Amino acid sequence: MAHTITLIPGDGIGPEVADATRRVLEASGVKIEWEVHNAGAAVAEKRGTTLPDEVLESVRRNKVALKGPIGTPIGKGFRSVNVTLRQALDLYANVRPIRSLPGVEPRFEGTDIVIVRENTEDLYAGLELMIMPGVAQSIKLITERACARICEYAFDYAEKMNRKRVTVVHKANIMKLSDGLLLEVFRKVAMRFPRIEPAEVIVDACALQMVKNANKLDVIVTENLYGDILSDLGAGLVGGLGIVPGANIGISSAVFEAVHGTAPDIAGKGIANPTALVQSAVMMLHHLGEHTAATKIEKGLLATFQSGVRTADLSGTAGTEDFTRALCDAIGRA
Repeated sequence: MAHTITLIPGDGIGPEVADATRRVLEASGVKIEWEVHNAGAAVAEKRGTTLPDEVLESVRRNKVALKGPIGTPIGKGFRSVNVTLRQALDLYANVRPIRSLPGVEPRFEGTDIVIVRENTEDLYAGLELMIMPGVAQSIKLITERACARICEYAFDYAEKMNRKRVTVVHKANIMKLSDGLLLEVFRKVAMRFPRIEPAEVIVDACALQMVKNANKLDVIVTENLYGDILSDLGAGLVGGLGIVPGANIGISSAVFEAVHGTAPDIAGKGIANPTALVQSAVMMLHHLGEHTAATKIEKGLLATFQSGVRTADLSGTAGTEDFTRALCDAIGRA
């Protein structure tokens, strides 16, 4: 059965890594029919909006999308496409696996954690106002509903993926009402998952723990702002944003994305690293139940890195085409 999936190539190197990822998916044997829609800074110049209505309509209809990096024009009047997608589609769970790859020199060998970030509220809700000239206020919005469903998602994910622990990251020692609500809900949810060990850590202590013994944290569940910062810290542990996948999961839709930037300085030069979007596509295949194809790509990717084929951002010499061809060949042998 063919899957119909929305593809949003994005800006900068987005079209290059999206094309490479399409070839990798084809090599895995999975059948996909693509609905290609453009969004981002380039679209804004022509359409006056970064996210045309037909893009959201396509994702709602197909329920699954694969998205390259997208830029937001600097200045007032344009909302972030990423934030708009998450809010419009209620993609409440941002999932970021952080795992070392062979042949890529990480800060620590064997890093393997997952960050589950609440995606719809907290300071990222953008509720700001000027109280008076020279005094700005940003409202930290935390609801019991959002806390419950992100904690439930994290524990359910841990069970399905055979993880041992879920660690909630908070600052409830200072923000006793808002972060205290997350902590209270986490403890209630944890009682329904007796096979998973619950743990609690303050956000600054978590940052320290991540550079000492990240795997002790296992699955992290946290608020929007903390999760955004810790996700990039985690990427730095394993080689950078160029290899880390990401997913935004909602009740009826899911968007899988490369979390790195658009890299306009190297766009069109044929040296972009498609690994992040490829790994995001692997998450997408698991989401669709295409586990055989996902496993073939995972094995092919490991074999490619073990063979020493790497792009320039990882101190290698392979271009996008060289890397993609080597990965497709490795998938064929998997």
